[in-house]
Amino acid sequence: MPMLLIRGTFRAKGFEPDGDTVNFTPDDVADWKLVPGSRPVVPRAFGNAAIRLEGIDALETHYGLEDSPSGRQHQPLPLAHQAADALLTALGFTAVVRDDPERPEKVTSTTPEVVHGYILTRGADIYGRCVALVGKDHQPAFNGYLVQVDEDALKNTVNHQLVKAGLAYPTYYSEFPELLRNALTAAAGEAQDLKKGVWQRDATTTGVKVDGLTSLTADDGAVILPKLFRRLKDYLDLNPRDPSLSCFRAYLAGASDDQFYLQGKAEVLSGMHHVVEVDGCTVRMTHGPTEIVFVEK
Repeated sequence: MPMLLIRGTFRAKGFEPDGDTVNFTPDDVADWKLVPGSRPVVPRAFGNAAIRLEGIDALETHYGLEDSPSGRQHQPLPLAHQAADALLTALGFTAVVRDDPERPEKVTSTTPEVVHGYILTRGADIYGRCVALVGKDHQPAFNGYLVQVDEDALKNTVNHQLVKAGLAYPTYYSEFPELLRNALTAAAGEAQDLKKGVWQRDATTTGVKVDGLTSLTADDGAVILPKLFRRLKDYLDLNPRDPSLSCFRAYLAGASDDQFYLQGKAEVLSGMHHVVEVDGCTVRMTHGPTEIVFVEK
């Protein structure tokens, strides 16, 4: 599937970028109308929009609503911040300051204030965010062109760099080309072999004992696939006084929006309970992130 190349600027000041989300303004804001797919990108008043990096999922620096039972939560922050900082550094920011006491993840200043780069996109997600590969150098085509992204072009993107550094998990959706999935899988395998980043402590498939959210949020807490973390956080919020996982698989079975298939198999499964095991207070996934392909919503 070809991807649309849009040239523009990245900005972090005033926003809360993490390891897989950043703010982008096209040089021509009308280019948002060229983005393919059935869902439009929803830009803000000044033409900028959130970019959700394609094919990756970084540890959460802030997830959930403030008025939810546990409020906004995060995964182990040293690694989560390392991913966020690596994203901004790769885009060309040389200094990033976060010193807002009320919004600790909000960037209050950067050097420089904006950096030039490009995105390669095939559409928007259900939240109106543009899903894209992002890059700074080695732009593979002119602005507004549709590009058949190959492995070399992928390797020039920050998405690939974060996976190669072990700072983001590969996370695949069905319309992301298999060629590019395979390239990210290879990069993740190298990072895993070298125990880089999240792979030093990843417990997604080996299992993690959960006796409350702190098991997942403390600096020395368990490092797991962010999608699993989000489901656990939402589940534990249903009964904050009881960290029991006895109903977690039933909860996942009701999450019909999680549809996926396993690599090499045609059957579409509904609900992550198909790939999650619970033994007492220990939870694990039976398949790693590179084995799962989620169906586009």
